[in-house]
Amino acid sequence: MSRAAERLRLLINHLEPPPAAIRAETTGALSLNSSYPQRLRYSWDTDLLTPDQRLSYEENGFVLIKNLVPEEDIDRFRSAFERICRQEVKVPGLMVMRDVAIAKSEFVQDQKAVSKLQDFQEDAELFRYCSLPQILKYVECFTGPNIMAMHTMLINKPPDAGKKTSRHPMHQDLHYFPFRPADRIVCAWTAMEKVDRQNGCLVVLPGTHTGTLREHDYPEWEGGVNKMYHGVRGYDPQHLRVHLEMEKGDTVFFHPLLIHGSGMNQTQGFRKAISCHYASADCYYIDVKGTTQENIEEEVKDIANRKYALGNDITFQDTWAFRGRLVQGERTSL
Repeated sequence: MSRAAERLRLLINHLEPPPAAIRAETTGALSLNSSYPQRLRYSWDTDLLTPDQRLSYEENGFVLIKNLVPEEDIDRFRSAFERICRQEVKVPGLMVMRDVAIAKSEFVQDQKAVSKLQDFQEDAELFRYCSLPQILKYVECFTGPNIMAMHTMLINKPPDAGKKTSRHPMHQDLHYFPFRPADRIVCAWTAMEKVDRQNGCLVVLPGTHTGTLREHDYPEWEGGVNKMYHGVRGYDPQHLRVHLEMEKGDTVFFHPLLIHGSGMNQTQGFRKAISCHYASADCYYIDVKGTTQENIEEEVKDIANRKYALGNDITFQDTWAFRGRLVQGERTSL
């Protein structure tokens, strides 16, 4: 038996001796269920992840898979992005976002004016990313077999305009999601070109996924902060940081409580990545009133109201139910 496999066996036996199994139901607690095969808290045993990969996700909250998405697929996603930027197609529900520093400059009708496409679920070509078999087989390791694609983004991080606005504050993705359990949510984030520290790669704080959801709000940065780029409050700035330098087609899967962000793009090019947040279709919605998520709920509802003139009839849950798409199995709850 390999050293990693032996570590995995010992960790499982330490958490709970047979025949009981560990099953994650909520963000902060474990429960037992003897009807499922034995597994760790943060992943399902699908025979895909190696013992080392499972342990890495268990301990660190992320796992990086090299060369997962073929170059030809990446190039097709890039072409679809450019068509949208040239306004050759109109995509229902799509949010086109611009860096706050670029937005104040002269408008340029091409990809240089766009920092992010959000909610591209109605664009058949871009949404194809969310259904790629090689992506879903890894997603299933974290969500189980019934999979919903809940949140889609193509990030086009611009060269920093000198205001440091191209950076993304450290945050937890669960801040934006009114559904649980957190352990059955995962993000797939694929580099569309070489991503390194110079052009603003992802920065993660390993192990922070084992904590709780923290308070978020806009950081007090000179130069401004992009819309809806909330930052986590009260985390340890001395915590170990890992910079995820990636090649085109590399994909990282990470937990929604993992604290992460990205630095400035200090190059003259644009740093592109495509991502989707997935959740088990067995997840359920929660009421975030009176919680740390109430500020993002109000902001999202305000944006939806201004975009679609729905007034107070729309709820935070409605905005997510509208975006969610079944990509594998059965839509059981979400």
